[in-house]
Amino acid sequence: MTFSRRFLELDVFASAPLKGNPLAVVVDAEGLSEGQMQELARWTNFSETTFLLPPTDPAADYRVRIWTPNGELPFAGHPTLGSAHAWLSSGGQPKQPGQVVQECGIGLVHLRQGVDGRLAFNAPPLRRAGPVDDATRAQVAASLPGARLLDVVWVDNGPGWLGVRLATAAEVLALKPDFKAMHGLKVGVIGPQAPGADTAFEVRAFVPALGIPEDPVTGSLQAGLARWMIGAGLAPDRYVTAQGAALGRAGRVQIERDGDRIWIGGAVLPLVEGRLRL
Repeated sequence: MTFSRRFLELDVFASAPLKGNPLAVVVDAEGLSEGQMQELARWTNFSETTFLLPPTDPAADYRVRIWTPNGELPFAGHPTLGSAHAWLSSGGQPKQPGQVVQECGIGLVHLRQGVDGRLAFNAPPLRRAGPVDDATRAQVAASLPGARLLDVVWVDNGPGWLGVRLATAAEVLALKPDFKAMHGLKVGVIGPQAPGADTAFEVRAFVPALGIPEDPVTGSLQAGLARWMIGAGLAPDRYVTAQGAALGRAGRVQIERDGDRIWIGGAVLPLVEGRLRL
């Protein structure tokens, strides 16, 4: 029997078409095995491919499974925004107007929809925070040769991110990582832009462990960095980051603190729509 479902390719955190992070979404993925999900994620070769399913939690609007070319993730940011957009555009009706509740590997993730239709998700709490041990810091230093590391901390909200702070955005962009030394680490690097720039920080994300040397624009990392940076007084309550310049992209991520919630938002642009047949 042929499996045929709606299939979308979206550009997430995009400042213009082809400038964000691509995401493939299979709508109504019931009937696909885990092996087929993994195989399709390898075939698309995007950093993530997602599969929308009915929720198992009555509080959720839908459930999503998130796959990289090398395995499944419990949570990821740009797949959260893109999956919510795909679910809504496919006729999904949230239980509460203007709010979407996603079920994924870390539990429930709440999203809000602005008056302009733009989505933002509430940054999940950190599973692991604080400075790393000496051995991990030494491995990070070896992975980023020549970098002046101001901070190396855990900003792990599911995928296992490390946050590294540098003095300037120029230093972030100049990095030439040693992926062999990085090995199993997932390293996010942030540095402040020069005065007068249209964004506050430059961010880069290195994830060779997932078969992605550098991710173009990374919502889970941005969420972890925001929880750390805002909480430590290193960033204001509202700012915009740039990510992807080293890859020829121009991703833009909007961060806003509202009480005890930190919202991570950005544009989602649908670029491809069709049917998946397996």
